Amino acid sequence: MQAGNNTIRSLKLAVARKNNPQATIDIAPTFRDDLEVIGKHYPKTDAAKMVQAKPCYVEDRVTADACVIKMLRSPHAHALITHLDVSKAEALPGVVHVITHLNCPDIYYTPGGQSAPEPSPLDRRMFGKKMRHVGDRVAAVVAESEEIALEALKLIDVEYEVLKPVMSIDEAMAEDAPVVHDEPVVYVAGAPDTLEDDNSHAAQRGEHMIINFPIGSRPRKNIAASIHGHIGDMDKGFADADVIIERTYNSTQAQQCPTETHICFTRMDGDRLVIHASTQVPWHLRRQVARLVGMKQHKVHVIKERVGGGFGSKQDILLEEVCAWATCVTGRPVLFRYTREEEFIANTSRHVAKVTVKLGAKKDGRLTAVKMDFRANTGPYGNHSLTVPCNGPALSLPLYPCDNVDFPGHHLLQQHLPKWCLSGLWRTEGNFAITMALAELAEQLQIDQLEIIERNRVHEGQELKILGAIGEGKAPTSVPSAASCALEEILRQGREMIQWSSPKPQNGDWHIGRGVAIIMQKSGIPDIDQANCMIKLESDGTFIVHSGGADIGTGLDTVVTKLAAEVLHCPPQDVHVISGDTDHALFDKGAYASSGTCFSGNAARLAAENLREKILFHGAQMLGEPVADVQLATPGVVRGKKGEVSFGILPIKAKPAPALVHWWELAVISRLISLSRMAQTSLKLPSTRVRVKSAWINSTPCWTAVHRSIQS
Repeated sequence: MQAGNNTIRSLKLAVARKNNPQATIDIAPTFRDDLEVIGKHYPKTDAAKMVQAKPCYVEDRVTADACVIKMLRSPHAHALITHLDVSKAEALPGVVHVITHLNCPDIYYTPGGQSAPEPSPLDRRMFGKKMRHVGDRVAAVVAESEEIALEALKLIDVEYEVLKPVMSIDEAMAEDAPVVHDEPVVYVAGAPDTLEDDNSHAAQRGEHMIINFPIGSRPRKNIAASIHGHIGDMDKGFADADVIIERTYNSTQAQQCPTETHICFTRMDGDRLVIHASTQVPWHLRRQVARLVGMKQHKVHVIKERVGGGFGSKQDILLEEVCAWATCVTGRPVLFRYTREEEFIANTSRHVAKVTVKLGAKKDGRLTAVKMDFRANTGPYGNHSLTVPCNGPALSLPLYPCDNVDFPGHHLLQQHLPKWCLSGLWRTEGNFAITMALAELAEQLQIDQLEIIERNRVHEGQELKILGAIGEGKAPTSVPSAASCALEEILRQGREMIQWSSPKPQNGDWHIGRGVAIIMQKSGIPDIDQANCMIKLESDGTFIVHSGGADIGTGLDTVVTKLAAEVLHCPPQDVHVISGDTDHALFDKGAYASSGTCFSGNAARLAAENLREKILFHGAQMLGEPVADVQLATPGVVRGKKGEVSFGILPIKAKPAPALVHWWELAVISRLISLSRMAQTSLKLPSTRVRVKSAWINSTPCWTAVHRSIQS
């Protein structure tokens, strides 16, 4: 409702400014009177250059001598290439190179943009002999122009052995189902006892699949990954129930449809590969591409340009590796951009899900047992395959704590286009199913649906036992508690706002219905995700923020700007953010799971707070006062009882101290890192050069902030 009202206000403002350029309308209210910058209106930092059509997107970086890639794609959902001849295409004037499974890197990978070691099967090469969906890659033509590349595609001679495809969840689980991935499987660690038998029936085409660690994968049964979590006694739970219902719910496929289709431009800078990308995950992109093209990561420079929408689809590496390989092979700058049709056949889409919910309840509606059987299609490849069956129960069942819960989950291989995130990965499917089941339970018991929710919902301080049985892999996570919960007040206000107790009368043929649902949302992945930020004080008192965060149109750079300005008591105009650039910022897990402000924003805040301590220390030293007697004040000064000193003076006149990195700048690195990761990574620096502090950011799941101050 608020978003709709803001849109109307924006349109009214546009109309008003047509007649009066000075016209203003209060689009959004201000808040937090105790703060100077946060909660106050401030222009989006990248707005001006975008509306003025100044260079900021990938296509703005394309050089006049760039080659263009066009892809020949499979017309079949399941087929083997039996003959492939590209000689005529290669002979066409203007064709620079043709890439196929015969000359691409023989390296297996997953396109999923996740932290290493990836929990997804490494189940594809850049090009393969087996086609697994309509739109799968056959050959890429690199040519001097788009027209030449398209003409060359017509000259490629290819023949297929067409195979029966797997097109639904039920087909994938059938005993006689075709096998989507029939190649041998290699485990890096934790190979199951069935591996030798499975591989004895594998197809021998010179291809294989790599799995880093056990994820419940059974490729011969079209299972990319699976989990099975359990708490309590299900038999007792259902035996104690007065009523039992079982329902199956199906969700449908949906496409992200960003305004800007997938696009990448690559070029060489000396012996370094530069990738201009529209991506949500610059660092994962660099790691994946470096491995595929045979370069060290420091030789690959990823620049995340402004992103014209992602919504989850640009978390995967879908065309960048082909573009990069083309540049490495030819030495030429190369552009690869999807058409809108390719977005629908060669991108990812939201999963199709089949969720069966079985509920046991007392006559008053209180749950005694919950079983959720999750089945989803991952498409023909297993990118992010473990995340999906984990997220389904993890982001729905904690809303309704129950002592007896069972949740089997399977991520199944099918031969639609690949699947991944669309704004709310699996929390939509899981919550849709449990909400509908509760509504049907309420109807059967003749109890108000809101009452059913109220009697079963989570409460503040309640232990969430179900989360102790869910982890990305077999190892469960620790059992957290609900640190805060405002559902009681939210449900009360919602009931009043929509007049829940006063149904609207029928209006002719129109029946006006009402519904209610609650949903939970997390920010990032606990124990895995991390973000970094470095802030420098320049010699004129301004600041440069090197943020790893990837602003994909959400305004993250503006958030980081305002957070730094608030902490450092300077105007936002004195803060410049460099973000999403692997040469000029520090590692960040990327923009996904609604985590930008929580991770990248908190890293910036903590870096600013650490820098503030050093500014106060040196400012107090210059004023000849105790640190306790000075404070930061706007615009950019250290103020004490004896006077004040501007930020611009500090880098020039401050006396050297252990915390000072250089005489002309103060630099602080703040790293947001999880507790379980701390022991693994341990900030691999000599202890004499590291000062570590910790602070709680979020208690459920809990994050730890680690600040690193590196001496020169």
